[in-house]
Amino acid sequence: MSVAEMVTSRIPGIGDRGDRTDVVSVLKLNGVITPTPSPLSRGVLNINSLESAIVRAFAPDRLRAVALVINSPGGAPTQSGLIAERIRQLADEKNVPVLAFAEDVAASGGYWLACAADEIFAHRTSLVGSIGVVSGGFGFPELLSRFGVERRLYTAGENKRRLDPFSPERSEDVEWLNQLIVQLHDEFADWVRRRRGSRIAEHGDLFNGDLFNGDVWLGTRAAELGLVDGLGTMREIVSQRYPEAEVTVAEPKKPLLARLGLGAPVGTGMTALLDVLERRAHWSRFGL
Repeated sequence: MSVAEMVTSRIPGIGDRGDRTDVVSVLKLNGVITPTPSPLSRGVLNINSLESAIVRAFAPDRLRAVALVINSPGGAPTQSGLIAERIRQLADEKNVPVLAFAEDVAASGGYWLACAADEIFAHRTSLVGSIGVVSGGFGFPELLSRFGVERRLYTAGENKRRLDPFSPERSEDVEWLNQLIVQLHDEFADWVRRRRGSRIAEHGDLFNGDLFNGDVWLGTRAAELGLVDGLGTMREIVSQRYPEAEVTVAEPKKPLLARLGLGAPVGTGMTALLDVLERRAHWSRFGL
């Protein structure tokens, strides 16, 4: 057992239960997946913010299962992979089943997280899927010219200036980016294939089928396609399978402004504003 696990296993309310009661840990994964920390109450997901909660979720001695309650429109693929792989590592070490429950949305990176579970459930109105990759940005070269601003950029290495938003777009840069996007998409699809296996095999060609075209489905259709194993909420499924177990919640610490009851950053500048707008755009794609 690691030092972190030894410490968290002694935290009252989730680790210090001895042999008295079976436990089902609930790990809440709610927010946009990004390596950038946020002071906002809606929060973000990344491996640094979640590490302690993940360890606490797997700490109880009489742990029967871990339930992932997911409400995420996705985000950074690397953070999605790091979180999912950490969950799988502890699940395999503890030999504990993991169940995932999609709430409003488990799409893109949110579905990547769901696939860390042995079984996935959704509400019939949940938005599930979006197995694809998107990249976007802005270009400002004409804006600079309009205001008489000259862009001066000095590099060592001919490709260091790729996709500079203040320089004209180059076709070779777009081709390079498209190659990266395709590779990331292949990684995502391969993860889904490995985790879902035969449950999606009967619904088309695994290597170039429509399941991986970036579409999103309601929970009912996602169950028909094998993207989820059934319909149901966390409380319904856990109470049916583990009626005697005590349900405990392991969630990340709330960011500072959320603990203070504030909903927006103050005086954090244009960068913070752009971060907020970008996260808002992730949710808005799904009408949330």
